[in-house]
Amino acid sequence: MNLKPLFGRSRAASVQLNLLDEKKIGEVLGRVADAAEANTDYILAENAKDLARMERSDPMYDRLLLTRERLAGIAADIRNVATLPAPQGRVLEESVRPNGMRITKVSVPFGVIGVVYEARPNVSFDVFSLCFKSGNACLLKGGTDAYRSNEAIVSVIRGVLAQCGVSEDAVILLPAGREATGELLAAVGDVDLIIPRGSRGLIDFVRDHARVPVIETGAGICHTYFDKAGDTAKGAAIVHNAKTRRVSVCNALDSLIVHADRLADLPALCARLADSRVIVYADPRAYAALAGHYPADLLEPATDHSFGTEFLDYKMSVKTVDSISGAIDHVARYSSKHSEAIVTEDADAAALYLKMVDAACVYVNVSTAFTDGAQFGLGAEIGISTQKLHARGPMALRELTSYKYLIEGDGQIRA
Repeated sequence: MNLKPLFGRSRAASVQLNLLDEKKIGEVLGRVADAAEANTDYILAENAKDLARMERSDPMYDRLLLTRERLAGIAADIRNVATLPAPQGRVLEESVRPNGMRITKVSVPFGVIGVVYEARPNVSFDVFSLCFKSGNACLLKGGTDAYRSNEAIVSVIRGVLAQCGVSEDAVILLPAGREATGELLAAVGDVDLIIPRGSRGLIDFVRDHARVPVIETGAGICHTYFDKAGDTAKGAAIVHNAKTRRVSVCNALDSLIVHADRLADLPALCARLADSRVIVYADPRAYAALAGHYPADLLEPATDHSFGTEFLDYKMSVKTVDSISGAIDHVARYSSKHSEAIVTEDADAAALYLKMVDAACVYVNVSTAFTDGAQFGLGAEIGISTQKLHARGPMALRELTSYKYLIEGDGQIRA
């Protein structure tokens, strides 16, 4: 397999995107949103073919599933991205040196961005809209589980681009299979940035094999600590929402940490989870507190594997600690540095948790469910970065740009 010609077409498209003004970009994105809705039946039919090959019990099934409601939400997100300020061309800093040189630091697109992802066809729309708005061409390498869905989505997008007189190669779907992934990861000089979205295994594979710069996103092992001074009603609502709103997303709750002094409140914190048949893996003290108060067929003793696991399913672990320091230490040991929360009415405890927990997003009395899905007002994000270089947390439009220095003068030379 030789994908270099495809990479070359993507590079050429990225150059053309530099010449589009904001009005044209907005027009194209608006028409893509319209086309997504107009082609709902076609996209859902192709998605059904992918779903037919996957067991409903597979945690990835929900990620793969598209519905009319989800496509309507995707179209709304695209229209929202179209209205946001363009991130490229912003003046970040400006100064004049003593010799008269004017130095301006401006934001610029990366150029060509490759995204490797698993069974989440909505990512195809999200990535295109964000890359196009920020002036980047995108190479999509979706999983084989969603190939028919991705093929349908990309064909709809490319049809709109052609109608608008824009290079269709602003978005290219790469062939299925690991061979294509390998070529993408090795495309030094053709691809400027790789962003993996998916499981820990996928992210590790991309990071370990890529020769192109990588920004890690996705894997979320998320905790909520119910503090000694926590409000039970708030805690119960937050735990239920963070765990059950959508179990297959990276910000779903994986582990509840509870202060030993509040074990009597643990049944109330977990009560609503039983309605969704959430299996709870509890350490000995938590197990004793839940026994007789939580369905026996849903309560199991925790093992070493129960902590540090991203379940992506109706499963959750419970850890008992004797202090907030114990909670912070537990998070430090098992967190993927994605999203962490504390439930407390103690301002000092909240401040300590915010300061000491090392994660992209740290919440006080708020569900971790807000980390993705445009909830920060940034527009749809391309992923949640769990690293510290370049971008951290939700990666939206501004995070899809780099910068360069523009130096203007009047014949200055250096002595």
